[in-house]
Amino acid sequence: MPPVPGRRRRLPAALAALALALGTAPLPAAAGEVTVFAAASLTNALDRIGAAFAADTGHRAVMAFGASSALARQIQEGAPADVFISASVEWMDAIAASGDLREETRRDLLGNTLVLIAHSRDVPAVTIDGTLDLVGLLAGGRLSMAVVDAVPAGVYGKAALTALGLWERVAPFVVESDNVRAALAFVALGEAPLGIVYATDAAVADEVSVIGTFPAGSHPPIVYPAGLTTGGESPAAAAFLDYLGSEAAGAIWREFGFRVLD
Repeated sequence: MPPVPGRRRRLPAALAALALALGTAPLPAAAGEVTVFAAASLTNALDRIGAAFAADTGHRAVMAFGASSALARQIQEGAPADVFISASVEWMDAIAASGDLREETRRDLLGNTLVLIAHSRDVPAVTIDGTLDLVGLLAGGRLSMAVVDAVPAGVYGKAALTALGLWERVAPFVVESDNVRAALAFVALGEAPLGIVYATDAAVADEVSVIGTFPAGSHPPIVYPAGLTTGGESPAAAAFLDYLGSEAAGAIWREFGFRVLD
């Protein structure tokens, strides 16, 4: 069959148009990996947010959880973190002072509440004030806290007990843990009858009950700042920091009991 006039002239033109379209169409951004150093109290919520971030962006967030004090020191010693989320402003200030924070990226992300928890569900609720017989409630047992001179939950707890005039009497009964989740575990396992943790920690442990909430004025405000380290220069790191303040992340933060700060 003889060729149809004009058809062979149109085919190269169509291929050229397709090639031009492919050449000018935007290519999808390459997926990146973000290393996130975050306070242990953020574990459950941040794991969920990391999964949502990966699904929405294609980037992967690798989480390292621990005491804010320990994580800040690791960053200062050169650990390859891209994003730092601290449970206190002091440890974010520390990495800013050492030149390890991109200060223009810093933002106050979340708030929390400090509570007294018990292992036994038979312990009645108490009012936490200067009249509380905390030593009597312990009945010879230990009060589980994070390290009171370094880890934010422990620092807040000691500050509150001191402000209420309870610290000196209860201090000999305190057992300290490396981070707030370890302090929670001591109570959840029945190793200590009482503990001081964040409300969000108590909410994820079925084995403990909240028996009291510390007055907000008894300790410094519990604020979680977030920011990029000086090593966090990738677009994926910036995208993750922005995602922490997104509506999608906000819904997860609130689900786990955090107060989202504007």
